[in-house]
Amino acid sequence: MATDHIRYDVLARDALRGVLRKVLTDAAAHGLPGEHHFFITFLSKAEGVKISPRLLAQYPEEMTIILQHQFWDLTVLEDRFEVGLSFGGIPERLIVPFSAIKSFLDPSVKFGLQFDTSDVAEVAGENLPATPAPSAAAVPAPVTEAAETAEEPTPPNQGGAEVVRLDRFRKK
Repeated sequence: MATDHIRYDVLARDALRGVLRKVLTDAAAHGLPGEHHFFITFLSKAEGVKISPRLLAQYPEEMTIILQHQFWDLTVLEDRFEVGLSFGGIPERLIVPFSAIKSFLDPSVKFGLQFDTSDVAEVAGENLPATPAPSAAAVPAPVTEAAETAEEPTPPNQGGAEVVRLDRFRKK
């Protein structure tokens, strides 16, 4: 097999991360239109991720957040996004590099992206510099009907991430 000197896999992954960046940039500027809302899963210990020790203890491997009704100060930069969310009534500021994101889902329109994060360096404690290896391309994830109609998050797997539904914290 011929060697891919162009690295189409990296180009495709970066282009799909550009889609995610654009969607979040629009949401930061104009809010979420219609019924759109986002489930974003990321590696909790990936380089550049900044979450509180409390959240890291609760989600040591990966974490899924939902951007829907109650989030604030969404800021999108070239390499990461930052957002304010409330967890158990405690406001938190999260910083998530795009390279740490495993999946993005907008169930309102059955759209999802899944990223290979096998090249993302994990750090313990402080974020230390690392040299990531090349990764495989991001591929659009199939979105099932169940994902669109799910009202309650799936119970967490052993050692997996738990979906935190922010509607629970909204004043009614």
